Amino acid sequence: QVQLVESGGGLVQAGGSLRLSCAASGRTFDSYAMAWFRQAPGKERDFVAAISWTSGSTYYTDSVKGRVTISRDNAKNTVYLQMSSLKPEDTAIYYCAARPGYKTTFVSSYDHWGQGTQVTVSS
Repeated sequence: QVQLVESGGGLVQAGGSLRLSCAASGRTFDSYAMAWFRQAPGKERDFVAAISWTSGSTYYTDSVKGRVTISRDNAKNTVYLQMSSLKPEDTAIYYCAARPGYKTTFVSSYDHWGQGTQVTVSS
């Protein structure tokens, strides 16, 4: 079965950078879409970025464009989220997700989820 394991979260000052990793296992991910979502305390889980495993095409939510890059390493079966110029409002638990087919921004579209990694940005 598919397993997604996130890592790389932590505490960082505003303006700093972090790189999150999502190690994927359990199958080949050709024709899958991989995504990052985040959930702040008391709020809904929101889409951050997605990537098509085969083509590498990406999509970002407007609030992170220019500050965040999603990428994947096929050999390592790992998806990354490079975040820079971090703001306190980026504080959240970040989740990796996977689904067969095209990229979407909807939580309900994704079949597989990791356990999440906490990102805290101090002001």
